[in-house]
Amino acid sequence: MKLLREFCRGEGLNLAGKVISRQAVRAIILNGEQILMVYSPVNHDYKFPGGGVKDGESHADTLSREIREECGLILSEIQGEYGLVVEYAEAREADYDIFKQLSYYYLCSISPGFLRQELDGYEEELGFRPQWVGLAEALYRNRSVLQGEYGDPPRWTERDTYVLARLAESFAADGGGEK
Repeated sequence: MKLLREFCRGEGLNLAGKVISRQAVRAIILNGEQILMVYSPVNHDYKFPGGGVKDGESHADTLSREIREECGLILSEIQGEYGLVVEYAEAREADYDIFKQLSYYYLCSISPGFLRQELDGYEEELGFRPQWVGLAEALYRNRSVLQGEYGDPPRWTERDTYVLARLAESFAADGGGEK
């Protein structure tokens, strides 16, 4: 998958040190100029549906599970790869220097009709809810969050704002977006 960008969350990271890594998948679901995002009224931000790959799961299995849990929707098709974003941060585990997050973004389509969400505890606390939103509106809101208008932004906001900006640029350039 094409590398879109690498982020370092923090200064003075020992990138040559011992690394613990996590793979995650993110769904890009477009409908015209609207994109399906997960909105948090607590953080005031938009994030892509998705999450961590569990042992034994394929990326397709994880996308299907995460879209179902976070959005209450059924994945109908993975239309293609969009790109990879890699983030580095200080590891929380005592035996490691670096936490490496690999986020694989896929273009997806969904079946119509919402089901009940199955949120984790922290997702419920943040009020996660699926929402169709214009690319420009999601990008504007996330940039406001990154500027600190609502307190400290969540760790995923910079990554997802970067991908939203790429999508908005390609959508404008194509006159209809990448498919």
